[in-house]
Amino acid sequence: MPSGLDAARASLASGAGLVPVSAIRLEGVDLYYPGPGKTRVQALRGIDLDIRAGEVFGIIGRSGAGKSSLVRTINLLNRPSAGRVTVGGTELTALNALGLRIARHEIGMVFQHFNLLASRTVYGNVALPLELAGLDKASIRARVEPLLDLVGLAALSGRFPSQISGGQKQRVGIARALASQPKVLLSDEATSALDPETTRSILALLARINRELGLTIVLITHQMQVIKQIAHRVAVMEGGQVVEQGPVVEVFTHPQQAITRSLIEEILPRTLPPSVREQVASARAGLPRTHVGRLLRLTMSGVHADRPVLSRLVRQYGVDMCLLHGQMDAIQGQTMGVLAVYVTGLAESVDAAVQGIRDAGVRVQDVTDATSDLDLTAAQE
Repeated sequence: MPSGLDAARASLASGAGLVPVSAIRLEGVDLYYPGPGKTRVQALRGIDLDIRAGEVFGIIGRSGAGKSSLVRTINLLNRPSAGRVTVGGTELTALNALGLRIARHEIGMVFQHFNLLASRTVYGNVALPLELAGLDKASIRARVEPLLDLVGLAALSGRFPSQISGGQKQRVGIARALASQPKVLLSDEATSALDPETTRSILALLARINRELGLTIVLITHQMQVIKQIAHRVAVMEGGQVVEQGPVVEVFTHPQQAITRSLIEEILPRTLPPSVREQVASARAGLPRTHVGRLLRLTMSGVHADRPVLSRLVRQYGVDMCLLHGQMDAIQGQTMGVLAVYVTGLAESVDAAVQGIRDAGVRVQDVTDATSDLDLTAAQE
Protein backbone atom coordinates (compact mmCIF):
# COMPACT_ATOMS: atom_id res chain seq x y z
CA MET A 1 0.00 0.00 0.00
CA PRO A 2 1.70 3.29 -1.03
CA SER A 3 2.19 5.99 1.56
CA GLY A 4 0.31 9.29 1.35
CA LEU A 5 3.48 10.92 0.05
CA ASP A 6 4.06 8.25 -2.61
CA ALA A 7 0.44 8.41 -3.73
CA ALA A 8 0.49 12.21 -3.79
CA ARG A 9 3.69 12.14 -5.82
CA ALA A 10 2.06 9.76 -8.28
CA SER A 11 -1.04 11.97 -8.35
CA LEU A 12 1.09 14.98 -9.26
CA ALA A 13 2.94 13.07 -11.96
CA SER A 14 2.27 12.98 -15.70
CA GLY A 15 2.50 9.87 -17.83
CA ALA A 16 6.29 10.14 -18.09
CA GLY A 17 6.91 10.80 -14.39
CA LEU A 18 6.71 13.85 -12.17
CA VAL A 19 5.32 17.02 -13.66
CA PRO A 20 8.50 19.08 -14.20
CA VAL A 21 8.72 22.10 -11.96
CA SER A 22 8.90 25.46 -13.63
CA ALA A 23 10.74 28.72 -13.11
CA ILE A 24 8.93 32.05 -12.93
CA ARG A 25 10.25 35.18 -14.60
CA LEU A 26 8.95 38.73 -14.27
CA GLU A 27 10.51 41.36 -16.51
CA GLY A 28 9.87 45.08 -16.11
CA VAL A 29 6.47 44.57 -14.50
CA ASP A 30 4.45 47.68 -13.65
CA LEU A 31 0.95 47.60 -12.21
CA TYR A 32 -1.50 50.51 -11.87
CA TYR A 33 -4.85 50.55 -10.10
CA PRO A 34 -7.57 53.09 -10.93
CA GLY A 35 -7.50 56.06 -8.56
CA PRO A 36 -9.92 58.89 -7.86
CA GLY A 37 -11.30 60.45 -11.02
CA LYS A 38 -8.97 59.75 -13.92
CA THR A 39 -5.88 59.20 -11.79
CA ARG A 40 -3.96 55.95 -11.38
CA VAL A 41 -2.14 54.49 -8.38
CA GLN A 42 1.07 52.60 -9.12
CA ALA A 43 1.27 49.37 -7.10
CA LEU A 44 4.31 47.76 -8.76
CA ARG A 45 7.34 49.50 -10.26
CA GLY A 46 9.76 47.79 -12.64
CA ILE A 47 9.71 44.35 -11.01
CA ASP A 48 12.40 41.97 -12.28
CA LEU A 49 12.44 38.52 -10.69
CA ASP A 50 13.81 35.16 -11.74
CA ILE A 51 12.49 32.39 -9.49
CA ARG A 52 14.34 29.13 -9.96
CA ALA A 53 12.66 25.79 -10.48
CA GLY A 54 12.24 23.79 -7.29
CA GLU A 55 13.05 26.54 -4.80
CA VAL A 56 11.05 28.20 -2.05
CA PHE A 57 11.21 31.89 -2.89
CA GLY A 58 10.10 34.35 -0.24
CA ILE A 59 8.69 37.82 -0.92
CA ILE A 60 8.56 40.01 2.17
CA GLY A 61 7.63 43.57 3.03
CA ARG A 62 5.46 45.68 5.29
CA SER A 63 1.74 46.16 4.68
CA GLY A 64 1.20 48.12 1.47
CA ALA A 65 4.59 47.21 0.01
CA GLY A 66 2.97 45.50 -2.99
CA LYS A 67 3.44 41.84 -2.03
CA SER A 68 -0.10 40.65 -2.69
CA SER A 69 -0.29 42.71 -5.88
CA LEU A 70 2.88 40.96 -7.01
CA VAL A 71 1.77 37.41 -6.26
CA ARG A 72 -1.57 38.00 -8.00
CA THR A 73 0.38 39.25 -11.01
CA ILE A 74 2.24 35.93 -11.28
CA ASN A 75 -1.01 34.15 -12.21
CA LEU A 76 -2.41 37.26 -13.91
CA LEU A 77 -5.29 37.74 -11.50
CA ASN A 78 -3.75 41.18 -11.77
CA ARG A 79 -2.78 41.85 -15.37
CA PRO A 80 0.36 44.03 -15.39
CA SER A 81 0.17 47.44 -17.01
CA ALA A 82 3.62 46.83 -18.51
CA GLY A 83 6.18 44.04 -18.62
CA ARG A 84 6.12 40.28 -19.11
CA VAL A 85 5.24 37.34 -16.86
CA THR A 86 6.51 33.88 -17.81
CA VAL A 87 5.73 30.65 -15.95
CA GLY A 88 7.18 27.34 -17.05
CA GLY A 89 8.41 28.80 -20.31
CA THR A 90 4.95 30.12 -21.23
CA GLU A 91 4.53 33.87 -21.41
CA LEU A 92 1.22 34.39 -19.65
CA THR A 93 0.97 38.03 -20.68
CA ALA A 94 0.83 36.90 -24.34
CA LEU A 95 -2.06 34.44 -23.89
CA ASN A 96 -5.70 34.97 -24.78
CA ALA A 97 -8.44 34.28 -22.21
CA LEU A 98 -8.72 30.57 -23.04
CA GLY A 99 -4.97 30.03 -23.01
CA LEU A 100 -4.69 31.81 -19.68
CA ARG A 101 -7.40 29.65 -18.10
CA ILE A 102 -5.52 26.54 -19.21
CA ALA A 103 -2.17 27.89 -17.97
CA ARG A 104 -3.63 28.70 -14.55
CA HIS A 105 -4.30 24.99 -13.99
CA GLU A 106 -0.55 24.67 -13.45
CA ILE A 107 -0.46 27.40 -10.76
CA GLY A 108 -1.90 26.53 -7.35
CA MET A 109 -2.71 29.21 -4.79
CA VAL A 110 -3.11 29.15 -0.99
CA PHE A 111 -4.86 32.11 0.63
CA GLN A 112 -4.68 33.76 4.05
CA HIS A 113 -8.36 33.26 4.86
CA PHE A 114 -8.71 29.71 3.47
CA ASN A 115 -11.68 30.50 1.18
CA LEU A 116 -13.37 27.17 1.86
CA LEU A 117 -17.03 26.52 1.04
CA ALA A 118 -18.94 26.07 4.30
CA SER A 119 -21.48 23.77 2.65
CA ARG A 120 -18.82 21.30 1.46
CA THR A 121 -16.89 18.75 3.46
CA VAL A 122 -13.10 18.65 3.63
CA TYR A 123 -13.17 16.09 0.81
CA GLY A 124 -15.64 18.18 -1.19
CA ASN A 125 -13.54 21.33 -0.93
CA VAL A 126 -10.43 19.57 -2.22
CA ALA A 127 -12.47 17.89 -4.98
CA LEU A 128 -14.12 21.12 -6.18
CA PRO A 129 -11.51 22.23 -8.77
CA LEU A 130 -11.46 18.71 -10.20
CA GLU A 131 -15.24 18.66 -10.51
CA LEU A 132 -15.13 22.00 -12.30
CA ALA A 133 -12.51 20.54 -14.64
CA GLY A 134 -14.92 17.71 -15.53
CA LEU A 135 -13.11 14.72 -14.01
CA ASP A 136 -15.16 11.65 -13.16
CA LYS A 137 -15.69 10.50 -9.57
CA ALA A 138 -13.11 7.72 -9.71
CA SER A 139 -10.40 10.04 -11.03
CA ILE A 140 -11.28 12.64 -8.41
CA ARG A 141 -11.06 10.10 -5.61
CA ALA A 142 -7.71 8.87 -6.92
CA ARG A 143 -6.31 12.39 -6.53
CA VAL A 144 -8.09 13.66 -3.43
CA GLU A 145 -7.55 10.76 -1.04
CA PRO A 146 -3.72 10.69 -1.26
CA LEU A 147 -3.61 14.47 -0.92
CA LEU A 148 -5.72 14.37 2.25
CA ASP A 149 -3.36 11.71 3.56
CA LEU A 150 -0.37 13.90 2.66
CA VAL A 151 -1.70 16.91 4.61
CA GLY A 152 -2.80 14.76 7.56
CA LEU A 153 -6.56 15.08 7.11
CA ALA A 154 -7.61 11.64 5.85
CA ALA A 155 -9.54 10.97 9.07
CA LEU A 156 -11.41 14.30 8.77
CA SER A 157 -12.52 14.06 5.14
CA GLY A 158 -16.22 14.04 6.08
CA ARG A 159 -16.11 17.07 8.35
CA PHE A 160 -17.22 20.58 7.40
CA PRO A 161 -15.02 23.70 7.74
CA SER A 162 -16.91 24.78 10.88
CA GLN A 163 -15.83 21.52 12.53
CA ILE A 164 -12.06 21.87 12.05
CA SER A 165 -9.36 24.23 13.33
CA GLY A 166 -7.70 27.10 11.47
CA GLY A 167 -4.57 25.07 10.84
CA GLN A 168 -6.64 22.19 9.49
CA LYS A 169 -8.53 24.59 7.22
CA GLN A 170 -5.21 25.78 5.79
CA ARG A 171 -4.21 22.16 5.18
CA VAL A 172 -7.44 21.75 3.22
CA GLY A 173 -6.48 24.83 1.23
CA ILE A 174 -3.05 23.36 0.47
CA ALA A 175 -4.53 20.03 -0.62
CA ARG A 176 -7.04 21.85 -2.84
CA ALA A 177 -4.24 23.89 -4.43
CA LEU A 178 -2.33 20.66 -5.18
CA ALA A 179 -5.35 18.86 -6.63
CA SER A 180 -4.94 20.31 -10.12
CA GLN A 181 -1.32 19.03 -10.31
CA PRO A 182 0.33 22.47 -10.38
CA LYS A 183 3.92 23.21 -11.28
CA VAL A 184 3.98 26.27 -9.04
CA LEU A 185 2.38 26.93 -5.66
CA LEU A 186 1.69 30.53 -4.61
CA SER A 187 1.16 31.18 -0.90
CA ASP A 188 -0.29 34.60 -0.05
CA GLU A 189 0.14 35.21 3.70
CA ALA A 190 -1.01 31.63 4.28
CA THR A 191 0.13 31.56 7.91
CA SER A 192 -0.57 35.12 9.09
CA ALA A 193 -3.93 34.17 10.63
CA LEU A 194 -2.49 31.22 12.54
CA ASP A 195 -0.86 30.88 15.95
CA PRO A 196 2.94 30.32 16.09
CA GLU A 197 2.80 26.55 16.68
CA THR A 198 0.30 26.02 13.85
CA THR A 199 2.37 28.30 11.62
CA ARG A 200 5.44 26.13 12.18
CA SER A 201 3.51 22.98 11.30
CA ILE A 202 2.09 24.51 8.09
CA LEU A 203 5.54 25.76 7.05
CA ALA A 204 6.99 22.32 7.75
CA LEU A 205 4.32 20.84 5.49
CA LEU A 206 5.12 23.33 2.71
CA ALA A 207 8.83 22.57 3.08
CA ARG A 208 8.11 18.85 2.80
CA ILE A 209 5.99 19.40 -0.32
CA ASN A 210 8.78 21.45 -1.87
CA ARG A 211 11.47 18.96 -0.94
CA GLU A 212 9.72 15.71 -1.75
CA LEU A 213 7.30 16.68 -4.51
CA GLY A 214 9.65 19.17 -6.15
CA LEU A 215 7.19 22.06 -6.41
CA THR A 216 8.35 25.64 -6.82
CA ILE A 217 6.80 27.66 -3.99
CA VAL A 218 6.44 31.44 -3.86
CA LEU A 219 5.82 32.55 -0.29
CA ILE A 220 4.34 36.00 0.41
CA THR A 221 4.71 37.14 4.01
CA HIS A 222 5.42 40.10 6.28
CA GLN A 223 7.22 37.90 8.83
CA MET A 224 10.97 37.25 8.64
CA GLN A 225 10.43 34.22 10.89
CA VAL A 226 8.52 32.58 8.03
CA ILE A 227 11.29 33.39 5.55
CA LYS A 228 13.91 32.06 7.96
CA GLN A 229 12.16 28.75 8.41
CA ILE A 230 11.80 27.54 4.82
CA ALA A 231 12.83 30.03 2.09
CA HIS A 232 15.95 29.52 -0.01
CA ARG A 233 16.03 33.03 -1.49
CA VAL A 234 14.12 36.18 -0.64
CA ALA A 235 13.09 39.46 -2.26
CA VAL A 236 12.39 42.48 -0.04
CA MET A 237 9.69 44.89 -1.24
CA GLU A 238 9.07 48.52 -0.37
CA GLY A 239 6.90 51.05 -2.17
CA GLY A 240 6.00 48.60 -4.95
CA GLN A 241 9.64 47.84 -5.75
CA VAL A 242 12.04 45.01 -5.06
CA VAL A 243 14.76 46.83 -3.11
CA GLU A 244 16.89 43.82 -2.20
CA GLN A 245 17.07 40.12 -3.04
CA GLY A 246 19.39 37.17 -2.67
CA PRO A 247 20.00 33.94 -0.73
CA VAL A 248 18.35 34.08 2.69
CA VAL A 249 21.59 33.61 4.62
CA GLU A 250 23.29 36.39 2.64
CA VAL A 251 20.40 38.82 3.11
CA PHE A 252 20.20 38.07 6.83
CA THR A 253 23.93 38.50 7.42
CA HIS A 254 24.55 41.43 5.03
CA PRO A 255 21.31 43.43 4.72
CA GLN A 256 21.76 46.41 2.42
CA GLN A 257 18.53 48.36 2.96
CA ALA A 258 17.03 49.97 6.06
CA ILE A 259 13.74 48.10 5.53
CA THR A 260 15.60 44.79 5.43
CA ARG A 261 17.46 45.58 8.62
CA SER A 262 14.23 46.52 10.37
CA LEU A 263 12.57 43.25 9.30
CA ILE A 264 15.54 41.20 10.47
CA GLU A 265 15.47 43.07 13.78
CA GLU A 266 12.28 41.15 14.59
CA ILE A 267 14.16 37.86 14.92
CA LEU A 268 17.83 38.88 15.23
CA PRO A 269 17.92 41.99 17.45
CA ARG A 270 20.54 44.45 16.25
CA THR A 271 19.72 47.49 18.38
CA LEU A 272 21.35 47.72 21.80
CA PRO A 273 19.06 48.60 24.71
CA PRO A 274 19.79 52.09 26.12
CA SER A 275 20.91 50.56 29.43
CA VAL A 276 23.66 48.64 27.66
CA ARG A 277 24.89 51.77 25.88
CA GLU A 278 24.95 53.60 29.19
CA GLN A 279 26.97 50.75 30.66
CA VAL A 280 29.48 50.98 27.79
CA ALA A 281 29.78 54.77 28.17
CA SER A 282 30.45 54.37 31.89
CA ALA A 283 33.04 51.65 31.28
CA ARG A 284 34.86 53.79 28.72
CA ALA A 285 35.03 56.69 31.15
CA GLY A 286 36.71 54.48 33.72
CA LEU A 287 39.41 53.01 31.45
CA PRO A 288 43.10 53.59 32.27
CA ARG A 289 44.79 56.08 29.93
CA THR A 290 46.81 53.26 28.39
CA HIS A 291 43.69 51.30 27.40
CA VAL A 292 40.94 51.71 24.82
CA GLY A 293 37.46 50.28 24.56
CA ARG A 294 35.66 49.45 21.33
CA LEU A 295 32.04 48.42 20.92
CA LEU A 296 31.72 46.01 18.00
CA ARG A 297 28.88 44.38 16.13
CA LEU A 298 29.93 40.96 14.86
CA THR A 299 27.98 39.18 12.14
CA MET A 300 28.94 35.58 11.54
CA SER A 301 27.55 32.69 9.57
CA GLY A 302 28.37 29.16 8.43
CA VAL A 303 31.63 27.65 9.63
CA HIS A 304 32.74 30.98 11.10
CA ALA A 305 29.94 30.76 13.66
CA ASP A 306 31.09 27.34 14.87
CA ARG A 307 34.73 28.21 15.55
CA PRO A 308 36.01 29.45 18.94
CA VAL A 309 37.31 32.63 17.31
CA LEU A 310 36.63 35.04 20.15
CA SER A 311 38.01 32.95 23.00
CA ARG A 312 41.16 32.19 21.02
CA LEU A 313 41.82 35.85 20.23
CA VAL A 314 41.20 36.92 23.84
CA ARG A 315 43.95 34.54 24.94
CA GLN A 316 46.26 35.39 22.04
CA TYR A 317 46.20 39.18 22.43
CA GLY A 318 45.48 39.55 26.13
CA VAL A 319 42.35 41.65 25.71
CA ASP A 320 39.11 41.58 27.68
CA MET A 321 35.89 40.91 25.79
CA CYS A 322 32.40 41.27 27.21
CA LEU A 323 29.39 39.87 25.37
CA LEU A 324 26.65 42.48 25.76
CA HIS A 325 23.83 41.52 23.44
CA GLY A 326 22.90 39.31 20.51
CA GLN A 327 21.50 36.05 19.28
CA MET A 328 22.60 32.90 17.46
CA ASP A 329 20.22 31.07 15.15
CA ALA A 330 20.12 28.53 12.33
CA ILE A 331 19.03 29.41 8.79
CA GLN A 332 19.00 26.90 5.94
CA GLY A 333 21.12 24.56 8.02
CA GLN A 334 23.77 27.23 8.68
CA THR A 335 24.52 28.73 12.06
CA MET A 336 24.45 32.51 12.05
CA GLY A 337 24.32 35.25 14.60
CA VAL A 338 24.69 38.94 15.41
CA LEU A 339 26.60 39.77 18.59
CA ALA A 340 27.53 43.04 20.30
CA VAL A 341 30.83 42.81 22.21
CA TYR A 342 32.89 45.35 24.13
CA VAL A 343 36.64 44.84 23.75
CA THR A 344 39.16 46.56 26.08
CA GLY A 345 42.92 46.49 26.39
CA LEU A 346 46.06 48.17 25.10
CA ALA A 347 45.31 49.98 21.85
CA GLU A 348 47.66 47.83 19.74
CA SER A 349 46.30 44.64 21.29
CA VAL A 350 42.69 45.64 20.65
CA ASP A 351 43.51 46.59 17.04
CA ALA A 352 45.25 43.25 16.51
CA ALA A 353 42.34 41.32 18.03
CA VAL A 354 39.81 43.13 15.84
CA GLN A 355 41.89 42.41 12.75
CA GLY A 356 42.10 38.78 13.83
CA ILE A 357 38.31 38.59 14.03
CA ARG A 358 38.06 39.98 10.49
CA ASP A 359 40.72 37.58 9.23
CA ALA A 360 38.65 34.70 10.63
CA GLY A 361 35.81 35.61 8.26
CA VAL A 362 33.60 37.47 10.71
CA ARG A 363 32.05 40.78 9.62
CA VAL A 364 33.05 43.50 12.08
CA GLN A 365 31.45 46.92 12.50
CA ASP A 366 32.76 49.42 15.01
CA VAL A 367 29.69 51.05 16.54
CA THR A 368 31.48 52.68 19.47
CA ASP A 369 30.39 56.16 18.41
CA ALA A 370 27.15 55.26 16.59
CA THR A 371 23.94 56.68 18.02
CA SER A 372 22.25 53.31 17.51
CA ASP A 373 23.16 49.93 16.11
CA LEU A 374 21.08 50.69 13.05
CA ASP A 375 22.93 53.93 12.37
CA LEU A 376 25.49 52.45 10.00
CA THR A 377 26.63 55.88 8.78
CA ALA A 378 28.47 56.20 12.07
CA ALA A 379 29.82 52.65 11.98
CA GLN A 380 33.11 51.63 10.43
CA GLU A 381 33.71 48.31 8.68
